[in-house]
Amino acid sequence: MTVIRAAEAPRFELPGAEFVGLAAPSRGSAGLCTWRLTLKPGQANDESHTIDRDEVFMVVSGTVRITPDGPEIGPGDAVVVAAGDPIQVANLGADPAVLHVAITAGFTGTMANGTTIQPPWAQ
Repeated sequence: MTVIRAAEAPRFELPGAEFVGLAAPSRGSAGLCTWRLTLKPGQANDESHTIDRDEVFMVVSGTVRITPDGPEIGPGDAVVVAAGDPIQVANLGADPAVLHVAITAGFTGTMANGTTIQPPWAQ
């Protein structure tokens, strides 16, 4: 068993967003990655990206949109984005939004410009 203490979990900042790495191959989970995503009020990605695996977003607080034309979702709601579908996360509220995200380990993301990434919070 591996315990990931909140105070010791790795944190990664991008403009308007904080990723807190939870389960990942480097933290005891060979097959699953999870992280907590906090979005600042009004934060929205300018362009969509895709992932090569299904990705699950679970809203803890706030009101968000996960896909460009997707519905608003709130606390307790979950969205499953199928592999290859566009993802464009937006915080629609006046307060920070908090989500938990889960995906199988080893995934690759493709940005709008074609660049591929494997985010550090999922390694």
